[in-house]
Amino acid sequence: MRLLVAAQLVNTLGTGMWMTAGALFLTRIAGLSVAQTGVALSITALACMVASAPMGYVADRAGARGVLVAGLVAQAIGTAAFALVGSVWSYLLIGVPLAVADAAQRAAKGAVIAGAVPADKRVHTRAYLRSVTNVGIAAGAALAGIGLAVDTRPAYLALLFGDAVTYLVAAALLSRLDRVPRAARRDDGPRLIALRDRPFLAFVALDGLLSTHFGIFEVALPLWIAHRTDAPRWLIAVLFLTNTTAVVLLQVRASRGTDEPRGGARAARRAGLALFAACALYALSGPAHHAVTIALLVAGALTHVGAELWHAASGWGISYGLAPPDAHGQYQGAYAIGMQLGQMLAPVVATTLAVGWGGPGWIVLGAAFALAGAAMPPVVNWALRNRPFVMEPEPDPAPATA
Repeated sequence: MRLLVAAQLVNTLGTGMWMTAGALFLTRIAGLSVAQTGVALSITALACMVASAPMGYVADRAGARGVLVAGLVAQAIGTAAFALVGSVWSYLLIGVPLAVADAAQRAAKGAVIAGAVPADKRVHTRAYLRSVTNVGIAAGAALAGIGLAVDTRPAYLALLFGDAVTYLVAAALLSRLDRVPRAARRDDGPRLIALRDRPFLAFVALDGLLSTHFGIFEVALPLWIAHRTDAPRWLIAVLFLTNTTAVVLLQVRASRGTDEPRGGARAARRAGLALFAACALYALSGPAHHAVTIALLVAGALTHVGAELWHAASGWGISYGLAPPDAHGQYQGAYAIGMQLGQMLAPVVATTLAVGWGGPGWIVLGAAFALAGAAMPPVVNWALRNRPFVMEPEPDPAPATA
């Protein structure tokens, strides 16, 4: 756990720097237009999504720890190579392989946790790492702010190379983990069994729909506050800070009871209902005024972050619990497809419905979330009835005392 936490903190420090400064680097320093930047980022996101399950299969067969370390080293090299970008084509030449490396290390990390952590501690581990992720990204964003204030090519390159160094440090830390045994080669049947597992793919689709709530918070809500309410714009920063702080402090607690698929499905149902409530509060903030507007937006954001915590925990419990013991890498890769697709579609869907339609659009979004959450328990039960392997046993309860 200490190695995983240290590597996650270092890695996400660099992620925070790139997330904050990456788009400006491409437009102000590399010379890409805003439209070219958007297209390039969409293409690399698509490459990462398509590669997720195949790279997970590679992690299962080649060894999860080795693939994780190799993926991080490849990301370090690719990130540093962005200094050479001068056109959209040169960006894609570097960015697409980098996206594949990102898919590999993400799937391999899930498989490493599955292989190195007891089954009843995996969700707790992922929850703890997510809390650490928010700390690292916040610190990285603060460092990026210095570079953005200087706004020169050397300042942006310092952030770029700093991000590359964090990948190398994380790789060095994770190379000290014990090896995770390779999965035995299947003699018959398809290799990518996760992509043929219909109940699991149904879960992935529902999880992807729920994942669009990230786009609501990151894109639609700021635009809603700025253009469709009379709330002060500084409230956007307050709500973001509240969200980040809540994830850091409460993600581990919110993951309790989600260590197995049925518990995860119940958490997803709660998340869907909470998202419906949050959307309703956002809708009510439109026609409200002054203090009432602020109160409704704050209440909506607090409800929203509660849903986010439940949704994240539900996905971990279900994705680990439904995966065959020898295919955690590809199942974690397939699980990532839903979230990646949801986050790709979220900006368009959320802005069209919420900002474009206003109050009714918020209600439509909320109803979709509630339905997706309600569908999760039946889908998980379907998946459990069709598992072609023996589920890992849950830990024995503590013995009763007289």
